[in-house]
Amino acid sequence: MERKQSNIHYAWWILVGLCIIIGVSKGALNNSASLFLTPVSNELGIGMGNLSLYLSISAIVTLVFLPFAGKLVAKYDIRMLIIIAIILQAGSFVAFSFMNSVWGWYIFALPLAVGGTFITVILGPVLINQWFKKRSGLALGILAATGGVIGAIVQPIVGKTIVSEGWRFSYVAVGVTAIIFVIIATVVFIKKMSKEKGLYPYGTGDTEGGDQSAINAATDKGVTLANAKKSSAFYALLTFFFLITAIASFMMHIPTYIVTKGFSQEFAGSAMGVYMLGVVFASLIIGVLNDKIGTKNTTILSMILGMASVFIFLYAASSSVMIFVALILFAFVTSGIGIIAPSLTSSLFGNKEYGQIYSTVSLGLAIASIVAIPAYGYIFQFTGSYSGGLYTILAMLAINIVAVIIAYKGKEKLEKAGLWN
Repeated sequence: MERKQSNIHYAWWILVGLCIIIGVSKGALNNSASLFLTPVSNELGIGMGNLSLYLSISAIVTLVFLPFAGKLVAKYDIRMLIIIAIILQAGSFVAFSFMNSVWGWYIFALPLAVGGTFITVILGPVLINQWFKKRSGLALGILAATGGVIGAIVQPIVGKTIVSEGWRFSYVAVGVTAIIFVIIATVVFIKKMSKEKGLYPYGTGDTEGGDQSAINAATDKGVTLANAKKSSAFYALLTFFFLITAIASFMMHIPTYIVTKGFSQEFAGSAMGVYMLGVVFASLIIGVLNDKIGTKNTTILSMILGMASVFIFLYAASSSVMIFVALILFAFVTSGIGIIAPSLTSSLFGNKEYGQIYSTVSLGLAIASIVAIPAYGYIFQFTGSYSGGLYTILAMLAINIVAVIIAYKGKEKLEKAGLWN
């Protein structure tokens, strides 16, 4: 049949495009932002807490923009939205290179957040949920792992470039390169869904030899947003989203933390490269475990590995090898935002109104960033140490385990009430 002319379903080409677009946006832009904090703070004499506050402003903008982002995807050409988003996000990096006052970072935090929110928060889960009716977990794992690969390549390069060429040149180089790569990937890979052209979701229709109506009925099963909001599972998941983001936000301060332990800025850049390799490893492992032992057990295990990472940061950070180990373990937590969080949403509430529920609970991601990123910065600014922040992370990891257990008990209540259909 016509749909079987190609051995590779187009959904996988969509995933290739997403890997490049989101990988560049996260790995080359979001993650490298932390490498600029120390050199900018030192050269311009801006306190770490005051400088990192721009990341909080970005989080506030994300909070406001999130409810509209999903609607934009349905209303406008997705390719146009991606191009506009990367120009806003990466263009802000270019603008940072010309700034001499902290107010410049505060002002350009707005377009940085609008572009970044659309690409890094909404785009991946929404398009994967649309294009993959089967193996969406695998697709999410590959997407997260690719971001780690790109980050592992970019982080050491950015760190060395900052040292050799300065932070101003590095901002421009990263921003312009990101714009070029994302626009090319968007034009080449991203297309609108069209059954007439053979562009339809993976796992539907005669490609799998099943009845399409039966497949669609199964993949659309779940809870409505209205009923989800009335459940303990929804608020437990919202808590989880908030805390895992607050925990992962410490990643922005890890380069500075490493420098405070007596290591060089260049080593910090290399360490972040190891961290991104850890993201690759963790993403693939989490994806496999999610299929083998379930989302609930995988989530709890990830939180326990996060605790081990924090203990190493607190008590063994004088060793470069142990720092690498801690960063790899910490990746099991940060990877959870891209894999565990969407998987938890699907596992707890199904696919009936996945996009609406995911966008709503994702508000916890933005709210956490508003508080957590500057909080870590101010803890360091006022105490000269990140220890207080690390002990707080231990507590949040423990609370997250409890939140997951409560969430699944809430799901059982939804099922018993006949609301899961």
